[in-house]
Amino acid sequence: MIITSDSLLIAQEKLVEKDPKIERKWWKEAVVYQIYPRSFKDTDGDGVGDLKGIISKLDYIKSLGIEVVWLNPIYGSPNADNGYDISDYQAIMNEFGTMEDFDVLLKGMHERGLKLVMDLVVNHSSDEHKWFQESRKSRDNPYRDYYHWWPAEKGKPAFRPGAFEADGSGWRYDKQTDSYYLHYFNYKQPDLNWENPKLRQEIFSMMNWWFQKGIDGFRMDVIPFIAKDTTFPVITQEELDKNYQGRWDIFMASGPHLHDYLKEMNKEVLSKYDCMTLAEGAGMTLKSALDFVDADRKELDMGYHFEGTNLGYVPGYFKKMGNYSLVDFKKIYSDWDNVYAKKGWGTIYLGNHDQPRMTSRWGNDAPEFRVLSSKMLTTFLLTMGGTPYYYNGDEIGMINVKFNKIEDYRDIETLAEYEKVKIAGGDLKQFIEDQKTGGARDNGRTPFQWNTSKNGGFSLGEPWLKVNDNHIFLNAEAQEKDPNSNLNYFRKMTKLRKSNLALVYGKYTLLDVENPNVYSYTREFEGKKLLVMLNFTSKKATANIGINTANAKVLINNYPTVSKSLELRPYEAVVLELK
Repeated sequence: MIITSDSLLIAQEKLVEKDPKIERKWWKEAVVYQIYPRSFKDTDGDGVGDLKGIISKLDYIKSLGIEVVWLNPIYGSPNADNGYDISDYQAIMNEFGTMEDFDVLLKGMHERGLKLVMDLVVNHSSDEHKWFQESRKSRDNPYRDYYHWWPAEKGKPAFRPGAFEADGSGWRYDKQTDSYYLHYFNYKQPDLNWENPKLRQEIFSMMNWWFQKGIDGFRMDVIPFIAKDTTFPVITQEELDKNYQGRWDIFMASGPHLHDYLKEMNKEVLSKYDCMTLAEGAGMTLKSALDFVDADRKELDMGYHFEGTNLGYVPGYFKKMGNYSLVDFKKIYSDWDNVYAKKGWGTIYLGNHDQPRMTSRWGNDAPEFRVLSSKMLTTFLLTMGGTPYYYNGDEIGMINVKFNKIEDYRDIETLAEYEKVKIAGGDLKQFIEDQKTGGARDNGRTPFQWNTSKNGGFSLGEPWLKVNDNHIFLNAEAQEKDPNSNLNYFRKMTKLRKSNLALVYGKYTLLDVENPNVYSYTREFEGKKLLVMLNFTSKKATANIGINTANAKVLINNYPTVSKSLELRPYEAVVLELK
């Protein structure tokens, strides 16, 4: 009898149906591939990636074995923050193309069995949005209450942080109406006033419009920040420490009526479609996570946390990497897995448009270990619980560009932090060094490396951001031809996850908890037990798990020579099916 992959999947589906605790959803079983449009593929020579570029690579995207594509913002925008400052929610940014291009893209994806998730940015808009242009005209303008204003005669408003400002302030004075407006990010990103029901209905109408076009979901940018205490009380450090673990992000994610707004969004929009929703969980904690994603609450489907990607940063510095313990890394991901053990649904990621390249940050980008450590991290992402989010370029093992001067950076956050250090008389040279490993978002935004040609095949023009020089040997075209490449390993891993529902719905058990070098765990489901062992170091290390693997079946190994040994080679990753 020949067992095909299709018959195996059908058999697994029947097993899942027997378990009343398992509610199957396509977004639970999917691997999400994030595309940063600006850096993916340029077809018109202006140095900026575009929708036609993505369309030209749809067969490549499909070949990866992923099911969902998440696109960073492509809406109308003046680009103060690379599209996260939206001036028209129902238009396409000129640099990216037209709405007709979008329709072709969506159709092409659906024809290939791919789903499309858009980036929803509704904590703030652009200051060039018509709502804000009206809002700032007068205090009695009908759009005034679409934003948060503070009249200057009441004095300066209580401090709120502005993430992308050199002075760190989230308030900006506007002379026209002698008032301050709130912006948690750049001054060109004024925060929307969700306390206004008219504003909420505008947003819900826009979301319905996109769903009716056929999109499959939304990733929601800093969605926990939408609710504010509009009295804007003074918040002392003592109160932050006592109630919010000393963190502004937790305070900003704890506004009154937040969950009322999300329930309303679900009722007015999300419940009408077979869609997926992801909260960018800024300020989300272990205790608050289920408030967003417990299905019984009828809010969102899943969220991602920042605890893992914040590990190892030196306090008091901007994304300066210090030492971190693998034991702490394991605890973070195990604790978050436990949150969703009985309710809700989680996610797993190591890189995105706001992070440096995962291989440089969590692996080892030295030539002798780059490929192995990248494959090891891919194994981790695709064998953990929750929906995996995988950033474009990581499938070929792209690494940090490591610019040597501030003039090479384009990221609004990095430039603002550089100015803060400059104003404070700090060490600017050290700041640049710090950005090469754990910092600068531009490390993850350099153009995709397609081949060895000029600009890595990304563009015939001058790229908006420099292409990494290593594209001459690190590129997709070369890896297509190499069966042992990062790219082909990623394809094997997506296939492995798809054919083993234990890697989706299986119980997670951490083994060898205090091992400082090896991360080992099992995934168990319907009588099948898989063992994952990952060496996070550049030296041989032992998995002290007390399991006899002699009769185990090797499902995948990131070395050319397969091993079942508990003695792991540098950055070795192995997945075994235990007998």
